[in-house]
Amino acid sequence: MLPETGRKLPRHLPPLRGAKLAELLGHALQSELGASRRATKTVMGWTGVCDRAARHWINGSGGVSGIHLIQLARQSDAVWRLVLELSMREEAILGFDIHAAEVTLSRALGSIEALKRQAIASRGKRRGP
Repeated sequence: MLPETGRKLPRHLPPLRGAKLAELLGHALQSELGASRRATKTVMGWTGVCDRAARHWINGSGGVSGIHLIQLARQSDAVWRLVLELSMREEAILGFDIHAAEVTLSRALGSIEALKRQAIASRGKRRGP
């Protein structure tokens, strides 16, 4: 018996059955890729599996092996986030979110710089000889 210290024991991940994992994986893939034929071909390209397996994964009706889950997580931000959430790695999720925000800001700043250059170039053309 544990002594009463007033602290709660760390929370544990509830049992995750194969069907539930397949459903969560399918939702993650659909959120990023959609449910089209192109999504199926993308998953096939990422993992080297057949059309049928890729469709089952996207529809959430088929399980995925460990190596294929790693291949999907390598390519898909949504699957990687799902793996982090299921493994209860809050600090890694925060780092992932910060990185995503940095990428978005970097792209936005790049677009602003391109617009500035375009505006300067168009002003220079108007002043021409």
